[in-house]
Amino acid sequence: MRYQLRTRSGERSRWRYASAAGALAALLLVASCADGSGGAPAPEASGAGAAGPHTGHGKFEPPPAAPLRAGERFVNITMPQPYTPSAPQGGTDEYRCFLVDPKLTERSFLTGSQFLPQNVDIVHHAIFFRIAPGDAEAARQADARTPGEGWTCFGDAGIGDDAAWVASWAPGANEQLLAPNLGYELPAGSQLVMQVHYNLLAAAEAASPADQSGIRLRLTDGRTELDKLETTLLPAPVELPCAAGESGPLCDRQAAVADVTKRFGEQAGETVAGLNQFCNAGRAPTGGVEQHCDHPVRQAGTLHALGGHMHLLGRTIKVELNPGTPRAQTLLDVPAYNFDDQSLRPLAKPVEVRPGDTYRVTCTHDASLRQRLPQLKTLPARYVVWGEGTSDEMCLGLVVWSRPRG
Repeated sequence: MRYQLRTRSGERSRWRYASAAGALAALLLVASCADGSGGAPAPEASGAGAAGPHTGHGKFEPPPAAPLRAGERFVNITMPQPYTPSAPQGGTDEYRCFLVDPKLTERSFLTGSQFLPQNVDIVHHAIFFRIAPGDAEAARQADARTPGEGWTCFGDAGIGDDAAWVASWAPGANEQLLAPNLGYELPAGSQLVMQVHYNLLAAAEAASPADQSGIRLRLTDGRTELDKLETTLLPAPVELPCAAGESGPLCDRQAAVADVTKRFGEQAGETVAGLNQFCNAGRAPTGGVEQHCDHPVRQAGTLHALGGHMHLLGRTIKVELNPGTPRAQTLLDVPAYNFDDQSLRPLAKPVEVRPGDTYRVTCTHDASLRQRLPQLKTLPARYVVWGEGTSDEMCLGLVVWSRPRG
């Protein structure tokens, strides 16, 4: 997705969010997710032992779907052909987009989904973007001019600026089941771009280097009006110096930013600079284990659930509303971040927001984990900035909300 961020002086800083989310993350259920506990892992879960939560995805067995509710139906779609990822520029990550067609002949609402990762050894996360009927040809052209299935898509879906995020999967998320009154609107003829982040750090040990993932959509006929969901992303910079005792060329920040740009393209460097411009008013970055960013609320709405996304060096993530004011409240607090539990946390009750309110996302990272994680310990030490790879880092809050009806 592309975002227009306004600097403190009011000027616009254009940059592209490297979808992750991780996340991302990303994790747009409201009713239930993961094991249903909704709680943070125990404090010892943040340890970095060989069997700790930062070690990778492990095995994934999708659970049975919840029963269909009145007016719902399932639609299963998958990648047309298996794809074998290949990370460009000597990196270990590829973001690949695939056009998939749910064959919608009438307006529908997406009320739940279950991503079905066929090869969890290499699938880091997946995001699904809604593509308007008029934009589908641009997606087909991107596919046609790129060898193999799909097209490379670091940064976003690569199809215009209006592709909306409507579903996703990351470790810890199972079926994403929305509350009965909520849904993502899908006009007739809409298609989806499935963006899969492949991480190849463990590809040599994978049983197969290929993947043919899919998704099970839960759809309504669209004749009953629902509250239309949207997803707001709250990024913050990552400025994590090398740990004590580490050294090497990439411990220099400038060299580290150049390396991220080489591996992921010019938008990667623009993202690092844009976050600093927006969150720090362009002041010289200050390296440290904790970073935060304030984001103004620009549209009145109702918040339903929040999530947080970081990578393997993440320790804690928090999202607050109106910090430092009498109306301050904590919306999300994950004191022991677990890479394998990035499930969304539904709010105990919906929260109303309006223009003039402020979100703050705060993350802490720990560079010392690099020497204790099998995926990272053989890689060169580096000053870590925002980057799309699993061996890079992110700090991202996700807010799932709805606008007022009418």
